[in-house]
Amino acid sequence: MNGRGMDEQERQRGEQAGPSGSAALPAVRQNRLVELLRAHGQMTVNELVDRLGVSRDTIRRDLAQLESRGILHRTHGGAIYNDALVRVDTTLGARMDAFTAAKQRMGKAAAALIRDGETLIINGGSSTCFFGAALGDRRDLTIITNNLRLPPVTPESALRSIHILGGVYWPVSQVTIGAVGFPEVSGISADTAVIGATGISSQGISMGRLEEASETTAMVRIATRTIALLDQSKFNLTAFAKVASFSQITFLVTDAWPPENIVTAAKKGGTQIIVAD
Repeated sequence: MNGRGMDEQERQRGEQAGPSGSAALPAVRQNRLVELLRAHGQMTVNELVDRLGVSRDTIRRDLAQLESRGILHRTHGGAIYNDALVRVDTTLGARMDAFTAAKQRMGKAAAALIRDGETLIINGGSSTCFFGAALGDRRDLTIITNNLRLPPVTPESALRSIHILGGVYWPVSQVTIGAVGFPEVSGISADTAVIGATGISSQGISMGRLEEASETTAMVRIATRTIALLDQSKFNLTAFAKVASFSQITFLVTDAWPPENIVTAAKKGGTQIIVAD
């Protein structure tokens, strides 16, 4: 066997040894990796390399195997434990507690795109709540929303008025579902739609409930421009109902650079990607 082959064997044996030097089979290492993700919810490849003391290639192979078993979801540069993924029936309270720091950064980045005096139409979800909370520097805003958690968190100093869309109340999401409009007005319009969703892929953004997706689609349709807020846990996830294609999204605000297929589709559709760091 040549020297290169022997070096490769030594490298592999080294990767099977844990930080203490004791033998660690791939299954043992992968169990430890899953424990770390379960504890932290989301970790980067670099963080896993540091914690497990193996190469980036080894971590990537482990992540691929674990994803194929449905244990985790790989993101750009890391992974998310599967229980941390937002599902259709996850309560809004649970979503507010997931990826909080990332959503705060996204909310601030999106708020910086808003001009004083605008009319905003905003859908339900945790990301849009963090957006509302970040509007403290804005003034004279008119907000139209079905998100019943939004009014308490939006600074009063930013508001001219806030209007709640009527309809059926969904406790799990704390939103109302109904027609996008008011009884005395045949049609409404907005400067900017600010929306969250369940997933984003090269086909656009999507949501898990048909009724909620239909209402969000109407919000996009009546707005001059649209800001979509989706953190990296939503990358390459496709939910039941499509909400908008990239040609309808002006800005995608997220917490990490998306995979190449999403970047390509966004560029083709004219969507500007903003990574909140």
